[in-house]
Amino acid sequence: MEVVNNEFEVGECKGQKLVDGEQMLPPVSMGPAEAQKRGPCSLVAALKANKEWFEEKLLQHSVVLLRGFDVRDAEGFNKIVDAFGWDDIRYVGPAPRTHVHKRGWTANEGPLSEFIYYHHEMVLINEFPTKVILFCQVPPPEGGETPFVPSFRVTQRMLEEYPDNVREMEEEGLRYTFTAVSKNDTASMRGRGWEDAFGTSDPTEAERRARALGMNIEWLPNGEAKTILGPRPLTRVFPGRNARRMWFNTVVGMHGKETSSATMADGSEILEHVVKRCDEIIEEESVQFKWEEGDVLFLDNLPLLHGRRPSLPPP
Repeated sequence: MEVVNNEFEVGECKGQKLVDGEQMLPPVSMGPAEAQKRGPCSLVAALKANKEWFEEKLLQHSVVLLRGFDVRDAEGFNKIVDAFGWDDIRYVGPAPRTHVHKRGWTANEGPLSEFIYYHHEMVLINEFPTKVILFCQVPPPEGGETPFVPSFRVTQRMLEEYPDNVREMEEEGLRYTFTAVSKNDTASMRGRGWEDAFGTSDPTEAERRARALGMNIEWLPNGEAKTILGPRPLTRVFPGRNARRMWFNTVVGMHGKETSSATMADGSEILEHVVKRCDEIIEEESVQFKWEEGDVLFLDNLPLLHGRRPSLPPP
């Protein structure tokens, strides 16, 4: 156990493994170096004093867990997020969520019995976050693990098995569609209504806001909005991440679903067996993280896919 600046004890989570010779998953774990520094106020002060060091750790390992600081609620969580002064990007996506406190929102309020598929947060939007911060107030009694996948490993393996298909998708680009209802529907994992997503009930204003995000809207007779995005890249390379080619798309998550599609940019279909094998590779590369009460988890959104396993509801 390494003690840093008399503030943090830095250790490992159970099941940690090396990826390309780097300790990446599950996350690096940081706890209070001294018992009297357990509270969130001490944590905020320590984070402010060690901001650059913390950000380097996150860049190096892609995931950092803060555990054992007695973070109890959304107010405490928000103070931790605010300690870094990072930009606050409004969530744009299909998940129904509720605002709790300042920067704090609930997770996807769809059925806990369903799996939230692997994704980079807001991967299809022009302005996507570089970091995602998660907080566990009440852990599920069973299930609910967060799986992580190093995105570059998906690219590597897809290039090994389907080089021609990957090259074609990379060169031509991808097109996505998603159909949103008008009002939020929490009976669905993708039940966020377009009025909530765009912050308006005016279709003309919704179209304007959609264009600013890099998408177009086609209005359906029943009042639903079919959003159209593309062309979008298959992979991305980001600075400071060892020139790794990230599988920065949502082909598997949107391909052939009831309310969504993922196709080539010209509208032609992506071969189903290629998508199916990609799904298998992503699952094979995943590592599971089990939550404990008060956990605060920092994700680098650019190299990591993440999701949520089905769970029982909290007591």
